[in-house]
Amino acid sequence: MIVLITGASHVGKTALAQRLLEKYGYPYLSIDHLKMGLIRSGNTALTPLSDDGELTAYLWPIVREIIKTAVENGQSLIVEGCYIPFDWAKDFENPYLDSIRYYCLVMSEDYIKAHFDDIKRYASIVERRLDDSDCTLQSVLEDNARVKSLAEKHGTGYLLIHDRYEIDIDL
Repeated sequence: MIVLITGASHVGKTALAQRLLEKYGYPYLSIDHLKMGLIRSGNTALTPLSDDGELTAYLWPIVREIIKTAVENGQSLIVEGCYIPFDWAKDFENPYLDSIRYYCLVMSEDYIKAHFDDIKRYASIVERRLDDSDCTLQSVLEDNARVKSLAEKHGTGYLLIHDRYEIDIDL
């Protein structure tokens, strides 16, 4: 089983991946770690501040083939990050699609406004964010609205975090 977790920045993708690792024992691949490894090793001229579209175009073909390899080998894997395109399914045929579960996390505007201090406080719960100054109420609102709109446009669906942050995925 392959589990894809995507969504807006600060929505809890890595925390969910960590919880699933602990619950099911499935390893997870952080696309951010892959990105930084490729950048730091000099294998790309892109930077952490490059356009997300450019980063997705660069990273997704690599991640896509990792997913195919895991499916072919009968291995379970959680892949998390914001660089999963909303039209990801077009890159897979059956039986690959039968082995993939996709989850897009989105926080509602009301949730963000009521819990922004918590969002900031838990931003480094799994991985340290050395500089989180670009995380503002406005940026979180805009990013979640953008992700929700794209998920709706592509018909991929999403898990809406509205009242309480409780995401429990049974695989």
